[in-house]
Amino acid sequence: MNEKELLTSYINAVYQNTRTAIQSIEDILPKVEDDGFKKELASQQDGYYTICKEIEMLAKSEGIEGIKDNNWFEKARLWSSIKMSTMTDKSNRHIAELMLLGTFMGYLTCVKDCYDHKGISKDIDEMLEKLKNLEKTNLERLMPYLN
Repeated sequence: MNEKELLTSYINAVYQNTRTAIQSIEDILPKVEDDGFKKELASQQDGYYTICKEIEMLAKSEGIEGIKDNNWFEKARLWSSIKMSTMTDKSNRHIAELMLLGTFMGYLTCVKDCYDHKGISKDIDEMLEKLKNLEKTNLERLMPYLN
């Protein structure tokens, strides 16, 4: 792969990670009945939106057009997974568990992307580090909802 393709691959990986988090929260928010928990998830979603917008601006500044969201199959899989999992249990505890699992998967993806794209772009590395830190913070913020 040439440098532009590597850069595009890396920025897409980080972008898709943020988009997965945003979609997960969008899909799960209507299931949440507790106002405090809703506010927490909305706050987390705002953090992901902020990073997503920064990635879009970085892509534009690097001349990368058409960064890609997750494909329709991934979106449908995520949506149906959330629907099935919350069909019988909409408790804060269960939803927090789902969010924790997804957030930890997002964190793991950050770690893997860091190694897979080592030395490609310091700017994208910074975005990835920001996302990784957000994921860690969100893990801590979700834990109290397991009780």
